[in-house]
Amino acid sequence: MPKLNLSKNALLILEQRYLIKNNKGKIIEKPSDLFRRVAKNIAQADAKYKNKNVKKTEKKFYDLMASLDFLPNSPTLFNAGMKLQQLAACFVLPIEDTISSIFKTLHDAALIHKTGAGTGFNFSKLRPKGDAIESSGFTSGPVSFMKIFDAATEQIKLGGVLRGANMGILNVEHPDIEDFITVKSKENVLTNFNVSVAITDKFVEDVKRNKDYKLINPRTKKIAKKESSRKIFRLICEQAWLNGDPGVIFIDRINKFNPTPKLGIIESTDSCGEQPLLPYESCNLGSINLSNMIEGKKIDFEKLKKIIHTAIHFLDNVIDMCFERK
Repeated sequence: MPKLNLSKNALLILEQRYLIKNNKGKIIEKPSDLFRRVAKNIAQADAKYKNKNVKKTEKKFYDLMASLDFLPNSPTLFNAGMKLQQLAACFVLPIEDTISSIFKTLHDAALIHKTGAGTGFNFSKLRPKGDAIESSGFTSGPVSFMKIFDAATEQIKLGGVLRGANMGILNVEHPDIEDFITVKSKENVLTNFNVSVAITDKFVEDVKRNKDYKLINPRTKKIAKKESSRKIFRLICEQAWLNGDPGVIFIDRINKFNPTPKLGIIESTDSCGEQPLLPYESCNLGSINLSNMIEGKKIDFEKLKKIIHTAIHFLDNVIDMCFERK
Protein backbone atom coordinates (compact mmCIF):
# COMPACT_ATOMS: atom_id res chain seq x y z
CA MET A 1 0.00 0.00 0.00
CA PRO A 2 1.32 3.49 -0.82
CA LYS A 3 2.55 5.62 2.05
CA LEU A 4 0.37 8.64 2.66
CA ASN A 5 2.21 11.82 1.78
CA LEU A 6 -0.10 14.62 2.86
CA SER A 7 0.87 18.26 3.28
CA LYS A 8 -0.06 20.23 6.39
CA ASN A 9 -2.76 22.02 4.41
CA ALA A 10 -4.16 18.71 3.17
CA LEU A 11 -4.27 17.33 6.71
CA LEU A 12 -5.96 20.50 7.94
CA ILE A 13 -8.66 20.29 5.28
CA LEU A 14 -9.21 16.60 5.95
CA GLU A 15 -9.60 17.27 9.66
CA GLN A 16 -11.97 20.17 9.13
CA ARG A 17 -14.18 18.63 6.46
CA TYR A 18 -13.78 14.95 5.76
CA LEU A 19 -12.66 12.85 8.74
CA ILE A 20 -15.45 11.36 10.85
CA LYS A 21 -16.16 13.06 14.18
CA ASN A 22 -18.09 11.73 17.15
CA ASN A 23 -21.05 13.47 18.77
CA LYS A 24 -18.68 15.68 20.76
CA GLY A 25 -16.87 16.86 17.61
CA LYS A 26 -13.74 14.77 18.28
CA ILE A 27 -12.05 13.29 15.20
CA ILE A 28 -12.22 9.50 15.32
CA GLU A 29 -10.83 8.71 11.86
CA LYS A 30 -7.35 8.94 10.35
CA PRO A 31 -6.74 9.83 6.69
CA SER A 32 -5.84 6.20 5.95
CA ASP A 33 -9.12 5.13 7.60
CA LEU A 34 -11.02 7.57 5.37
CA PHE A 35 -9.56 6.03 2.21
CA ARG A 36 -10.18 2.50 3.52
CA ARG A 37 -13.80 3.34 4.39
CA VAL A 38 -14.46 4.75 0.94
CA ALA A 39 -12.56 2.02 -0.92
CA LYS A 40 -14.35 -0.76 0.95
CA ASN A 41 -17.77 0.74 0.36
CA ILE A 42 -17.33 1.55 -3.33
CA ALA A 43 -15.76 -1.84 -4.07
CA GLN A 44 -18.92 -3.58 -2.80
CA ALA A 45 -20.63 -2.80 -6.12
CA ASP A 46 -18.44 -5.44 -7.76
CA ALA A 47 -20.36 -8.12 -5.86
CA LYS A 48 -23.29 -7.48 -8.22
CA TYR A 49 -21.30 -8.65 -11.24
CA LYS A 50 -19.72 -11.93 -12.23
CA ASN A 51 -15.96 -12.49 -12.23
CA LYS A 52 -15.30 -9.55 -9.91
CA ASN A 53 -12.95 -9.82 -6.93
CA VAL A 54 -14.23 -7.35 -4.32
CA LYS A 55 -11.15 -7.53 -2.09
CA LYS A 56 -8.83 -6.95 -5.05
CA THR A 57 -10.94 -4.00 -6.17
CA GLU A 58 -10.94 -2.56 -2.65
CA LYS A 59 -7.13 -2.56 -2.60
CA LYS A 60 -6.98 -0.95 -6.07
CA PHE A 61 -9.36 1.80 -4.97
CA TYR A 62 -7.46 2.41 -1.73
CA ASP A 63 -4.14 2.69 -3.59
CA LEU A 64 -5.76 4.98 -6.16
CA MET A 65 -6.79 7.48 -3.47
CA ALA A 66 -3.96 7.05 -0.97
CA SER A 67 -1.40 7.79 -3.70
CA LEU A 68 -3.39 10.96 -4.50
CA ASP A 69 -3.46 9.88 -8.14
CA PHE A 70 -7.24 10.26 -8.02
CA LEU A 71 -9.89 11.54 -5.63
CA PRO A 72 -13.69 11.41 -5.95
CA ASN A 73 -16.07 14.28 -5.26
CA SER A 74 -16.67 15.43 -1.69
CA PRO A 75 -20.03 13.68 -1.07
CA THR A 76 -18.38 10.34 -1.82
CA LEU A 77 -15.62 11.07 0.70
CA PHE A 78 -18.18 12.33 3.23
CA ASN A 79 -20.85 9.68 2.89
CA ALA A 80 -19.44 6.39 1.53
CA GLY A 81 -19.90 3.77 4.21
CA MET A 82 -22.00 6.11 6.34
CA LYS A 83 -25.71 6.06 7.17
CA LEU A 84 -26.52 8.66 4.50
CA GLN A 85 -25.21 7.02 1.34
CA GLN A 86 -25.65 10.00 -1.03
CA LEU A 87 -22.54 10.01 -3.20
CA ALA A 88 -23.39 12.25 -6.18
CA ALA A 89 -21.72 15.63 -6.58
CA CYS A 90 -24.51 17.69 -8.12
CA PHE A 91 -28.16 17.67 -9.13
CA VAL A 92 -30.30 19.75 -11.48
CA LEU A 93 -33.73 20.64 -10.12
CA PRO A 94 -36.71 22.06 -12.07
CA ILE A 95 -38.52 25.27 -11.17
CA GLU A 96 -42.02 25.99 -12.48
CA ASP A 97 -43.86 29.32 -12.25
CA THR A 98 -45.76 28.62 -9.03
CA ILE A 99 -45.01 29.28 -5.38
CA SER A 100 -45.49 25.59 -4.56
CA SER A 101 -42.95 24.55 -7.21
CA ILE A 102 -40.43 27.21 -6.19
CA PHE A 103 -40.46 26.21 -2.53
CA LYS A 104 -40.66 22.46 -3.26
CA THR A 105 -37.45 22.91 -5.24
CA LEU A 106 -35.92 24.94 -2.40
CA HIS A 107 -36.82 22.11 -0.01
CA ASP A 108 -35.19 19.52 -2.30
CA ALA A 109 -32.11 21.70 -2.70
CA ALA A 110 -31.77 22.02 1.09
CA LEU A 111 -31.77 18.24 1.48
CA ILE A 112 -29.17 17.91 -1.28
CA HIS A 113 -26.93 20.58 0.25
CA LYS A 114 -27.11 18.77 3.58
CA THR A 115 -25.25 15.87 1.94
CA GLY A 116 -22.49 18.17 0.64
CA ALA A 117 -23.70 18.18 -2.98
CA GLY A 118 -24.50 21.11 -5.27
CA THR A 119 -27.53 22.09 -7.35
CA GLY A 120 -28.28 23.73 -10.67
CA PHE A 121 -31.45 25.61 -11.66
CA ASN A 122 -32.91 27.44 -14.64
CA PHE A 123 -35.14 30.27 -13.41
CA SER A 124 -36.44 31.20 -16.87
CA LYS A 125 -39.99 29.87 -16.37
CA LEU A 126 -40.61 32.41 -13.62
CA ARG A 127 -42.59 35.44 -14.77
CA PRO A 128 -40.68 38.74 -14.89
CA LYS A 129 -40.52 41.41 -12.21
CA GLY A 130 -43.73 43.47 -12.07
CA ASP A 131 -45.83 40.84 -13.81
CA ALA A 132 -49.32 40.06 -12.48
CA ILE A 133 -50.02 37.25 -10.01
CA GLU A 134 -53.32 35.69 -8.95
CA SER A 135 -53.56 37.55 -5.64
CA SER A 136 -53.95 40.86 -7.51
CA GLY A 137 -50.34 41.73 -6.79
CA PHE A 138 -47.11 41.75 -8.75
CA THR A 139 -44.19 39.34 -8.74
CA SER A 140 -40.70 40.38 -7.72
CA GLY A 141 -39.14 38.29 -10.51
CA PRO A 142 -36.63 35.41 -10.73
CA VAL A 143 -33.64 37.33 -9.35
CA SER A 144 -35.49 37.92 -6.06
CA PHE A 145 -36.22 34.21 -5.71
CA MET A 146 -32.57 33.41 -6.45
CA LYS A 147 -31.70 35.52 -3.40
CA ILE A 148 -34.04 33.38 -1.29
CA PHE A 149 -32.30 30.23 -2.54
CA ASP A 150 -28.93 31.86 -1.80
CA ALA A 151 -29.95 32.75 1.76
CA ALA A 152 -31.14 29.20 2.42
CA THR A 153 -27.90 27.77 1.07
CA GLU A 154 -25.91 30.05 3.36
CA GLN A 155 -27.55 28.50 6.41
CA ILE A 156 -27.14 24.86 5.48
CA LYS A 157 -23.53 24.06 6.21
CA LEU A 158 -22.17 20.58 6.45
CA GLY A 159 -20.38 20.34 9.78
CA GLY A 160 -20.32 24.12 9.90
CA VAL A 161 -17.59 24.38 7.27
CA LEU A 162 -18.97 23.62 3.81
CA ARG A 163 -21.70 25.54 2.01
CA GLY A 164 -23.64 24.14 -0.87
CA ALA A 165 -22.96 25.51 -4.35
CA ASN A 166 -25.55 26.55 -6.92
CA MET A 167 -25.77 27.31 -10.61
CA GLY A 168 -28.42 29.85 -11.59
CA ILE A 169 -29.33 30.15 -15.27
CA LEU A 170 -31.61 32.57 -17.11
CA ASN A 171 -32.43 32.45 -20.80
CA VAL A 172 -31.25 35.43 -22.80
CA GLU A 173 -34.83 36.08 -23.99
CA HIS A 174 -36.19 36.59 -20.46
CA PRO A 175 -37.40 40.18 -19.81
CA ASP A 176 -35.32 40.34 -16.58
CA ILE A 177 -32.09 39.39 -18.33
CA GLU A 178 -30.39 42.74 -17.68
CA ASP A 179 -31.06 42.54 -13.93
CA PHE A 180 -29.77 38.97 -13.97
CA ILE A 181 -26.55 39.88 -15.79
CA THR A 182 -25.73 42.69 -13.37
CA VAL A 183 -26.94 41.09 -10.12
CA LYS A 184 -23.42 40.23 -8.93
CA SER A 185 -21.93 43.63 -9.74
CA LYS A 186 -22.34 44.43 -6.03
CA GLU A 187 -20.31 42.56 -3.41
CA ASN A 188 -21.87 39.91 -1.16
CA VAL A 189 -24.81 39.22 -3.48
CA LEU A 190 -25.59 35.61 -4.48
CA THR A 191 -22.30 34.47 -2.96
CA ASN A 192 -23.42 30.82 -3.13
CA PHE A 193 -24.29 31.02 -6.83
CA ASN A 194 -22.52 30.80 -10.13
CA VAL A 195 -24.71 32.50 -12.74
CA SER A 196 -24.84 31.90 -16.48
CA VAL A 197 -26.87 33.26 -19.38
CA ALA A 198 -28.38 30.62 -21.66
CA ILE A 199 -27.51 31.90 -25.14
CA THR A 200 -29.27 30.63 -28.27
CA ASP A 201 -27.89 30.26 -31.79
CA LYS A 202 -30.33 32.94 -32.93
CA PHE A 203 -29.03 35.40 -30.36
CA VAL A 204 -25.47 34.83 -31.59
CA GLU A 205 -26.59 35.54 -35.14
CA ASP A 206 -28.42 38.68 -34.00
CA VAL A 207 -25.22 39.91 -32.31
CA LYS A 208 -23.24 39.30 -35.50
CA ARG A 209 -25.78 41.30 -37.51
CA ASN A 210 -26.30 43.97 -34.84
CA LYS A 211 -30.03 43.24 -34.72
CA ASP A 212 -32.56 43.75 -31.97
CA TYR A 213 -34.05 40.58 -30.52
CA LYS A 214 -37.29 39.72 -28.70
CA LEU A 215 -37.68 39.41 -24.95
CA ILE A 216 -40.51 36.96 -24.24
CA ASN A 217 -42.68 36.86 -21.13
CA PRO A 218 -42.59 33.17 -20.09
CA ARG A 219 -46.08 33.37 -18.60
CA THR A 220 -47.90 34.80 -21.62
CA LYS A 221 -45.42 33.69 -24.30
CA LYS A 222 -45.84 37.18 -25.78
CA ILE A 223 -43.20 39.74 -26.70
CA ALA A 224 -42.45 41.99 -23.73
CA LYS A 225 -40.16 44.29 -25.73
CA LYS A 226 -37.26 44.30 -28.14
CA GLU A 227 -33.67 44.78 -27.02
CA SER A 228 -30.33 45.41 -28.69
CA SER A 229 -28.50 42.09 -28.90
CA ARG A 230 -25.10 43.83 -28.91
CA LYS A 231 -26.01 45.85 -25.84
CA ILE A 232 -26.83 42.68 -23.91
CA PHE A 233 -23.79 40.85 -25.24
CA ARG A 234 -21.53 43.76 -24.31
CA LEU A 235 -23.08 43.87 -20.85
CA ILE A 236 -22.36 40.16 -20.36
CA CYS A 237 -18.73 40.71 -21.37
CA GLU A 238 -18.30 43.74 -19.11
CA GLN A 239 -19.76 42.00 -16.07
CA ALA A 240 -17.76 38.84 -16.70
CA TRP A 241 -14.59 40.95 -16.87
CA LEU A 242 -15.58 42.79 -13.70
CA ASN A 243 -16.18 39.81 -11.43
CA GLY A 244 -16.21 36.54 -13.37
CA ASP A 245 -20.01 36.38 -13.62
CA PRO A 246 -22.11 35.75 -15.59
CA GLY A 247 -20.84 32.87 -17.62
CA VAL A 248 -22.66 31.69 -20.72
CA ILE A 249 -23.97 28.33 -21.79
CA PHE A 250 -24.79 27.64 -25.42
CA ILE A 251 -28.12 25.98 -24.77
CA ASP A 252 -28.92 25.02 -28.39
CA ARG A 253 -25.52 23.36 -28.80
CA ILE A 254 -25.98 21.48 -25.52
CA ASN A 255 -29.35 20.11 -26.65
CA LYS A 256 -28.02 19.25 -30.10
CA PHE A 257 -25.73 16.75 -28.39
CA ASN A 258 -28.23 15.68 -25.71
CA PRO A 259 -27.73 11.88 -25.56
CA THR A 260 -31.30 11.27 -24.35
CA PRO A 261 -33.50 13.80 -26.20
CA LYS A 262 -36.67 11.70 -25.77
CA LEU A 263 -36.40 12.14 -22.00
CA GLY A 264 -36.57 15.91 -22.17
CA ILE A 265 -34.83 19.19 -22.92
CA ILE A 266 -31.69 20.16 -21.01
CA GLU A 267 -32.14 23.54 -19.33
CA SER A 268 -29.33 23.64 -16.77
CA THR A 269 -25.95 22.32 -15.74
CA ASP A 270 -24.59 21.24 -12.38
CA SER A 271 -23.36 23.88 -9.92
CA CYS A 272 -20.00 24.47 -11.58
CA GLY A 273 -21.04 23.98 -15.19
CA GLU A 274 -19.17 20.74 -15.94
CA GLN A 275 -22.19 18.64 -16.79
CA PRO A 276 -25.54 19.49 -18.45
CA LEU A 277 -28.31 17.47 -16.81
CA LEU A 278 -32.03 16.87 -17.15
CA PRO A 279 -34.31 17.70 -14.19
CA TYR A 280 -33.59 15.44 -11.19
CA GLU A 281 -30.52 13.95 -12.85
CA SER A 282 -27.26 13.88 -10.91
CA CYS A 283 -23.58 13.47 -11.71
CA ASN A 284 -20.63 12.07 -9.84
CA LEU A 285 -17.21 13.57 -10.37
CA GLY A 286 -13.57 12.70 -9.79
CA SER A 287 -10.18 14.29 -10.38
CA ILE A 288 -6.96 12.75 -11.69
CA ASN A 289 -3.77 14.36 -10.40
CA LEU A 290 -1.89 14.89 -13.68
CA SER A 291 1.26 16.04 -11.89
CA ASN A 292 1.59 12.46 -10.63
CA MET A 293 1.63 11.23 -14.22
CA ILE A 294 5.00 12.86 -14.94
CA GLU A 295 8.13 10.73 -14.92
CA GLY A 296 11.22 12.89 -15.33
CA LYS A 297 10.09 15.40 -17.94
CA LYS A 298 7.74 13.07 -19.79
CA ILE A 299 4.16 11.92 -19.33
CA ASP A 300 3.91 8.30 -18.21
CA PHE A 301 1.09 7.33 -20.55
CA GLU A 302 0.95 3.74 -19.32
CA LYS A 303 0.39 4.93 -15.76
CA LEU A 304 -2.16 7.49 -16.95
CA LYS A 305 -4.04 4.78 -18.88
CA LYS A 306 -4.12 2.54 -15.81
CA ILE A 307 -5.31 5.35 -13.54
CA ILE A 308 -8.04 6.37 -16.01
CA HIS A 309 -9.40 2.82 -16.23
CA THR A 310 -9.39 2.36 -12.45
CA ALA A 311 -10.97 5.79 -11.92
CA ILE A 312 -13.79 5.00 -14.36
CA HIS A 313 -14.33 1.68 -12.59
CA PHE A 314 -14.51 3.59 -9.29
CA LEU A 315 -16.98 6.19 -10.56
CA ASP A 316 -19.13 3.53 -12.21
CA ASN A 317 -19.32 1.74 -8.87
CA VAL A 318 -20.32 5.01 -7.17
CA ILE A 319 -23.51 4.99 -9.26
CA ASP A 320 -24.37 1.51 -8.00
CA MET A 321 -23.57 2.34 -4.38
CA CYS A 322 -25.45 5.66 -4.20
CA PHE A 323 -28.23 5.26 -1.61
CA GLU A 324 -27.21 1.66 -0.93
CA ARG A 325 -27.23 0.71 2.76
CA LYS A 326 -23.71 0.34 4.11
